[in-house]
Formats: sequence, structure tokens, C-alpha cells
Amino acid sequence: MRFRRRLRSRIIFSFLLLGTLLSGLLAVSVLYLQGYLEDELIGSTLEQELDNYVSQLREDPTLVEPFYTRIQGYVTRPGDPNRSVAAPVRELEAGVHEVRIAGIDYKAAVVKDDDLWAFLTYDVSENRRLTRQLVLYLVGVVILFSLLSLAIGLWSSTRVMRPVTELAHRLGEAEMISPNPRLAEAFADDEVGQLASALDSYAQRMYQLVERDREFNADVSHELRTPLAVISGATELLLAQEDLPVRTRKRLLRIARAARQSADITNALLHLVRAERGTNEDSQAHSVAMISQDIIDLHRPLMENRPVDLRLEEVDRVSVIAPESVLAVTIGNLVSNGVRYTLEGEVVVTVGNGRVMVEDTGPGIPEEELARVLDRHYRGEGVKGKGSGLGLAIVKRLCDLYDWRIHFENRAEGGLRATVEFFSDQTA
Repeated sequence: MRFRRRLRSRIIFSFLLLGTLLSGLLAVSVLYLQGYLEDELIGSTLEQELDNYVSQLREDPTLVEPFYTRIQGYVTRPGDPNRSVAAPVRELEAGVHEVRIAGIDYKAAVVKDDDLWAFLTYDVSENRRLTRQLVLYLVGVVILFSLLSLAIGLWSSTRVMRPVTELAHRLGEAEMISPNPRLAEAFADDEVGQLASALDSYAQRMYQLVERDREFNADVSHELRTPLAVISGATELLLAQEDLPVRTRKRLLRIARAARQSADITNALLHLVRAERGTNEDSQAHSVAMISQDIIDLHRPLMENRPVDLRLEEVDRVSVIAPESVLAVTIGNLVSNGVRYTLEGEVVVTVGNGRVMVEDTGPGIPEEELARVLDRHYRGEGVKGKGSGLGLAIVKRLCDLYDWRIHFENRAEGGLRATVEFFSDQTA
């Protein structure tokens, strides 16, 4: 799961990181400079003092060895085992060194001439203690500066993000599609104001586009009702005649069923255009099995004498509170797909357990294409025959509108299984 990086968190983290890095870099620089100056100052001082002492000692052999509280001087000769000089110091080469004697740190300056050895040691344990205290103080300063940077980051991010947060809040409270959100009026003429103005302009264009599409679909669906009603009325009058030939009567029945199917599709599209379910507490519950049987009767003449068994199996009664046209379009598209792609075998519509299931013995759908079968205009690789790929997309939109669950899966014995599950609060 990818971590959600909010803009405010990024600002706060940037301030914290900047403050910590700068204070840490300053602390490291101070420690480095302190150590460097200490080494240079003490080392050069000891070396200079020892050189001066050796020069004076050569002029005045009676000169005593230097001794202070923290500085001690020793003079001996090569091969003379002067035990007053500790072995770690006596074994050092000429120059300035760091040495530890009896748990105490010293800086030691050493001069080793052919006739004279001189040593000058300086107790730096106090310096080391002060250095450790300085480290603790600097760690505290880094923590303090980090907390201060965090506080500044919190304050700055709040001020910086306040207009963006306000814009997001106003945008969330605005209507989904509004002709004039008027977001820009609440902001200054800055980057956020320009963004709000762009959103206003985009919302207006989107509203005009949606309204134009909605009006067009509503007008088309409404205008189709009249010719469909004329077709249905004419076929009913013709079918009322008793002396019709059998062949003519079958064709008229197909016309009547097709007109009814077209009317169902028109009504279903109107519900989609208006985003209205068309149901209330007084709505009638429709039998899914009866609607499925009507659809099966409509598709039987389309089988073209193929060896396909198209039948209905009702496990138990399922009634759904929804417009009959919506149920007819949903189930009809699933049955139509099963009939279209099944050349032999069976197409079985099973109603029960709060769902309707359409199973066929066709070629099925490749597993990698199952996730896209409900996409608009998607027909799959290598699919032949007529079709625009809109039927299942309409079914998906209807299921979303009525909170039904639809899914497809390949059967183990071959073919496809399409299932629509109705929620319990919509069944009766």
C-alpha cells in the first residue's frame, strides 16, 4: 500500500529535515573546530615550550625541569633508565603525541637528540570531559532546533495550506454538477484563486456538457415512445385477427416482442439519464422468474434451429422492487450474450437465493479479459459478429444505480456464468 503523502505533511517534514540537518551540521562543525583548535593549540604550545626549555637547558645545565599543575617536564639521556618518565612516554618518537597513562589522557611533546631526551606532558582529561559536555549540549541544541523547526513547519504549513484546504472544503460542499460554483469569489487573486477560477470555468463547461447530453438522451428516449406505441398497437390489432397464417402470426409476435424490448430499453435509459431508480415505498415487486421467462420466449425464435436448450430453472421465488423495464434489460442482455455465443449445448437461467444466474456452454472469456467485460465498447479479442459492446456497459450502469452486484466467471465445465445479486432490502 502506497503511503499517502499529503502536501501539508511534506511542508512540515521539509522544515523538520532542514532544521535538523542545519543544526546537526552546525554541531558537527563546532565539534570538529573545537577538536582541531585544541590539538593545534595544545600541541604547538607544548612543542614550543619544550624547544625553549631544551635551548635554555643547553645554556644552563642547572635549569630545573618544568612542573605545573597539569604540565610536567622530564629530562634524561639516551640509555639512562629514568624511571620518573613513564614507559609509554619514553617509548614515543620525537614530536607531539596523544598517550594514555593510568587511565588519564595526556598530550606529550618529545625531543630526542643524540645527547638529550626531553619530555613535556599535558593532562587533557579535563578537556575531554568538557568536550563530552559540549557534545551533550550540542545534542540538546540539535533537538531544540529540530523541535523549533517542527513548530515553525506546523505553523507555516497551516498558513500555506489554509487557502487550499478551504478550496477543497468548498469544493466538497458544492453540488456535484453546478452551473456556477462561484469558488473564485472567496479567494484572493493568487495561485489558489487562479485554481478556483479554473475550477469554476471547468464546472460550467462540464454542466453544459452534461445538460446537453442529458437533454439529448431524454428527448430521444421520449420521442421513441410514440413510434414504439404505434408499432405495439398495430401488431396487437393484427394479432387479433383469427384468419392469420401461422407464419405471419409468428412474425407479428416477434415484432411485438421486439417493440416491447425496445420500450424496456427506452425506459431503462431514461432512468439512467435521470439517475433515478423510479421506486418508492409503494412500488410493486416484480417476479424475476416471470420476466426471465418472457425474455426466454423472446429469444427462442432467434436460435435459428441451433441445437441449444434455452430454459428457466426457478429454485425459489425472487421478487425485486424495481421497474420491470430495468429488470428486463438487465436479464435480457445477459441472456442475449449467452444465446449469441453458444452454438450448441444449453443456456440456463437460474432464479433463486436472491439472484439470477445465466450459464451457457459457449467459449467463455479469457481470464485476462474478465475484468474488462463490462467496459464500454469492449468486445474482447477475436470476437466476431455484430455488436457495439454497449449492452453489458448499460447493465453495469443499471446495477450501480440499483446497488446490485454483477460478476462474471468461467465455468469449470466450459462456458460462462453471469450472476446478478439483488440486495435483501430490494427483494420481496
